[in-house]
Amino acid sequence: MGYKVVVAGATGNVGREMLNILAEREFPADEVVALASRRSLGTEVSYGDKTLKCKDIEGFDFTGYDIALFAIGSDATKTYAPIAASQGCVVIDNSSLYRYDPGIPLIVPEVNADAVEDYRNKMIIANPNCSTAQMVVALKPLHDRARIKRVVVSTYQSVSGAGKEGMDELWNQTKGMYVPGQEVEPKKFQKQIAFNVIPQIDVFLDSGDTKEEWKMVAETKKILDPSIRVTATCVRVPVFVGHSEAINVETEDPGRGRGPDILRKSARFAGDRHATRRA
Repeated sequence: MGYKVVVAGATGNVGREMLNILAEREFPADEVVALASRRSLGTEVSYGDKTLKCKDIEGFDFTGYDIALFAIGSDATKTYAPIAASQGCVVIDNSSLYRYDPGIPLIVPEVNADAVEDYRNKMIIANPNCSTAQMVVALKPLHDRARIKRVVVSTYQSVSGAGKEGMDELWNQTKGMYVPGQEVEPKKFQKQIAFNVIPQIDVFLDSGDTKEEWKMVAETKKILDPSIRVTATCVRVPVFVGHSEAINVETEDPGRGRGPDILRKSARFAGDRHATRRA
């Protein structure tokens, strides 16, 4: 018997990708429902060979559904995730809202699958920032063999991380570079992203780090090991899809497990659409 699954935020880039992956991996679902805001009511989205019409998330009854995949941002999640959870549906949230809640597990299945049992605390599972997720998948085998003490990571993150608006801005700015009179001023990003790199993702904190960099530090500690020291530098690059990372690792016993070789091998499994390498 299959699951009954809800995808909330089905009209966005992430929601559409969730539907694609559910279909591609033949997830055992008897029913899949696409939810969106009221203004997207009736909008059609693809689910494998099928087409789903979006339903309004406001007032939706989650009773009887097993899993709700949320890709609607923190503000909307704060409203609707507790409703879904209270009606017996397990929420897997893609926003940053619950990542740092000690009562909610922050899960990367290849790294800390056992922690998923804590979903029973609040019927919610959080998933980490995209750059953290691919990094800890690569680090886990090395940590098991040689125990990591310190990680220094530099990320080169595509505009897809900023959603459709970020991808549109790169596309339009790139065209505008070649067509006089069609230049596009930055709106989604702090500076022009076309033919440029921006060493700022999210806002700056009092520490001088950006929030994106802080996320990588806090999430790596929660998922992998709180004793690991993490230093992160996050940069936005003019690429549509695909984050890359350069990682330097210090272990307690450099001789165990041939650390660099293990890391290179583990990086191959860091994600279908991402690349991770050791610098």
